[in-house]
Amino acid sequence: MSIRLATGGRLIDRNSTVKFTFNGKSMTGADGDTLASALLANDRMLVGRSFKYHRPRGIVASGAEEPNALVNLGQGVYHEPNQRATTTELFPNLIASSQNHWPSLDHDIGALNGFFARYLTAGFYYKTFMQPRAFWKHVYEPFIRQSAGLGKAPDPETRDPDTYEHFHAFVDVLVVGGGVAGLQAAKAAGASGAKVLVLEQTANWGGRAPVDGGEIDGLSPEEWVKKTVQDLDNMPNVTLRTRNMGAGIYDHGYVLGYERLTDHLANTRGPRHRLWRIRARQVIAATGAIERPISFAGNDVPGVMLASAARDYLINFGIAVGRKTVVVTNNDDAYRTAIALKKAGQDVPVVIDAREFGGGALMQEAKALGIRVETGRAIAKVKGGKRVTGVALCAMAGGGAMVEEIACDAVAMSGGWSPVVHLWSHCGGKLIWDDAQAFFRPDPAKAPTGADGHGFVVCAGAADGHMSLKSVLQDADLKGKDVSISLGGDRPETAPPTVPDSEEVPLMPVWLMPANAWDDLRMKAWLDFQNDVKVSDVQLAAREGYESVEHTKRYTTLGMATDQGKLSNINGLATLATALGEDIPNVGTTTFRPPYTPISMGAIAGEARGEIFQPLRKTPLHDWHEANGAHWEPVGHWRRPFCFLRDGEDVEQAVHREVLATRNSLGLLDASTLGKIIVKGPDAGRLLDMLYTNMMSSLKPGKCRYGLMCSENGFLSDDGVVARIDEETFLCHTTTGGADRIHAHMEEWLQTEWWDWQVYTANVTEQYAQIAVVGPNARKLLEKLGGMDVDKDTLPFMGWADGTLAGFPVRVYRISFSGELSYEIAVPAHQGRVFWDKLREAGAEWDATPYGTEALHIMRAEKGFIMIGDETDGTIIPQDLGLHWAISKKKEDYLGKRAQARSHMADPERWQLVGLETLDGSVLPDGAYAVAPGKNANGQRNTQGRVTSTYHSPTLGKGIAMGLVKHGPDRMGEVITFMGDDGETEHPARIVNPVFFDPEGEKQNV
Repeated sequence: MSIRLATGGRLIDRNSTVKFTFNGKSMTGADGDTLASALLANDRMLVGRSFKYHRPRGIVASGAEEPNALVNLGQGVYHEPNQRATTTELFPNLIASSQNHWPSLDHDIGALNGFFARYLTAGFYYKTFMQPRAFWKHVYEPFIRQSAGLGKAPDPETRDPDTYEHFHAFVDVLVVGGGVAGLQAAKAAGASGAKVLVLEQTANWGGRAPVDGGEIDGLSPEEWVKKTVQDLDNMPNVTLRTRNMGAGIYDHGYVLGYERLTDHLANTRGPRHRLWRIRARQVIAATGAIERPISFAGNDVPGVMLASAARDYLINFGIAVGRKTVVVTNNDDAYRTAIALKKAGQDVPVVIDAREFGGGALMQEAKALGIRVETGRAIAKVKGGKRVTGVALCAMAGGGAMVEEIACDAVAMSGGWSPVVHLWSHCGGKLIWDDAQAFFRPDPAKAPTGADGHGFVVCAGAADGHMSLKSVLQDADLKGKDVSISLGGDRPETAPPTVPDSEEVPLMPVWLMPANAWDDLRMKAWLDFQNDVKVSDVQLAAREGYESVEHTKRYTTLGMATDQGKLSNINGLATLATALGEDIPNVGTTTFRPPYTPISMGAIAGEARGEIFQPLRKTPLHDWHEANGAHWEPVGHWRRPFCFLRDGEDVEQAVHREVLATRNSLGLLDASTLGKIIVKGPDAGRLLDMLYTNMMSSLKPGKCRYGLMCSENGFLSDDGVVARIDEETFLCHTTTGGADRIHAHMEEWLQTEWWDWQVYTANVTEQYAQIAVVGPNARKLLEKLGGMDVDKDTLPFMGWADGTLAGFPVRVYRISFSGELSYEIAVPAHQGRVFWDKLREAGAEWDATPYGTEALHIMRAEKGFIMIGDETDGTIIPQDLGLHWAISKKKEDYLGKRAQARSHMADPERWQLVGLETLDGSVLPDGAYAVAPGKNANGQRNTQGRVTSTYHSPTLGKGIAMGLVKHGPDRMGEVITFMGDDGETEHPARIVNPVFFDPEGEKQNV
């Protein structure tokens, strides 16, 4: 049984007790405990159930690598699943419960899965759930959905009451890891004057060194850590943050930090988590190393844990994980656990050392304390169900026959150490195999590089493969000084800390006990405790052709979910390599992806919740719209008036009124949301010629031209009017939802392909209010305002001019999206509202009518003008819409030209744009498909077209529509049938010209 000792526990306050509950049972811990240490102090060894077989699971580790002790925390709105007990700090009235079992943790009916283990091997769902197909939907799928996951997701109807925030930091040097390596690297870098930030994921500095012991500069590691932290606190250029995990390193020194601000406190206000967005010139990853387990029969029985974890619980929390603890190892480090337990008065029946000749000085110290050491031995099997009751020993190199049974209640295992290379790998750093120490470490010849081609990440200490205290500190000191030099500083003339020499006997790589157990396919020796992946599962994957480690990972689920290769990675690789008869380096590694451990969704969202989940963009006229009956429509991040409701009107009546008022007299539209991007420079015309399908470089200053923009795949992505301001300056108008996207598109090509072109772009959408003055009386209104000549000869269609109207500085574009006489007038954003009021006041004699987006859409459809997002869906090219005239025949190239030449794009069978009219004047259903004779391979009716836009036209008094129809332009006058939403109602419609209104364009050119 695990117990709290009468003395010891460097991290706890024995005088301060903390009450908490686990599975409804009240327990007590000490201030400074983690939930895991508090559970062990209460002799709670069984804490969960495995994913597939629901086997009993106990605590294995003491940190972020823990695979088993995942619990539910809190209740109601505070409920949170899958939280590691090993990293959850205890606080008063904490409520925790185990997960993935029914009806209880101790008596879980899911454990019956173990009896079907022979049918639930690796890849069982691929093999079993294929046939018969009818079973999949009604039997297999419901079963899988019910069984999937560990903890239960919070109620989607509840709102998280906590708050979260984001924080931005810019530093010269970021040190990830607050162990002795990270502290020494920070001290060396900080001595040069560099701005240094140090992140430590736990609440305490020093990492493993205070637990493992030794001597640094004549001090104990704990004393040295305390002194060094004080020294760093006194350096104004160094910032220290605990409970802050380096979650991921990305390109160009961009790092995410995940800080837990109040998780360890009860009933506190303020943000719970903080997501740090850090830009660092240099990053030092001092993330340490993780101890590996060893695979042997029964290595998953609760009470079997890592030797380093047993030592952590003893030294840090004063907890002996067992009264009688057997230690099994292939290296010297595990002897530290045996020695610490013995000195604490606990029984260590035996240390089982797989090496034939055992270890060095640490082994001798253990023997001197009276600890029995058996070399060349292995564990044949761990006995027990819900907790360890004993072990059976056998010869490591023998036939696996049991030679002795030893009673015990805990097993501390150590299979060696693996550097934590996750962050190094996140940003593209490559690994190299260290055969002597049997692990992958960073390859300095293949470091992540920034835009300047120089490395921006280095690993230090154990993360770089240095395992002794002396070499760890020497390497960290060197890396800190090297970083200072790379930043242009002077190398600090300080000496590294003094550490006595220590020698350890090299480990012997042991992946499975005993050595001949590879042939025992029935042996339950575990690699991944959480996902129930055995050695035999990986062997099976290899036999079935999954020779790639990435394929094996997915076939077996090895290292997936929360583990992400922390405990299972190297052992799994070694097992696969053995099965394939390959060396481990030839098998390769899986891909480490951020975050290092899970980040809360709240931290990712930060303050973006509720009303500011997606901040709304408002035009300068928004308040007027709100006060005057605007019926809002979301358009991207903007809210635009769909129409303006008057007393007694419904939406349809308001829209029809707005259309007729504009057609017959005068309408006003807030067009401020349309994208406005300045493109400036000697190569501006050259850039626009590549971005648009038609020629823009030939456009004269003072003129406008309609343009189409395609992706490199040839599909239409945006359209708009381009105005040439002067010889080097263009203003590109985009769709409302496209401004940010198109600006990013421009910048991407400038930065990645045409980086040497002299062009500057700026998105100035929000700098201007833009108002469309539309209708037969539009020119009269502007002439009444006075200040500039807007006559058709002075300002012809598709021209623009700067001037003043009613004393306002304006830029007037003579363009139309309605087919009416129209001017779009841009004024500085801060003058938008007062200019709008002036237009309304002056236009009262012509009943100036504000209109919304739906009236705009109806009028453009009456004119046969396309709308991006209606007539286009990501698969449409300009030629489909009859826009051949907007594709230049003079240009050699533009984005999408080569794609449009592909056989599929030039296929005459592609559907083409046409107009559609129902025979009875009704409105076609939006998105309806036109049916054709016959059926397709799925037994569905063939189709020959679809509706893209459909409206009732108050101008024409009937329903009109636009659509894409096979051979449509060649079938004018033909009647085809569209199916209704119910799949049964038929709607016959005639194919007509898509220009329903003023086909000669007389009204817009007046």
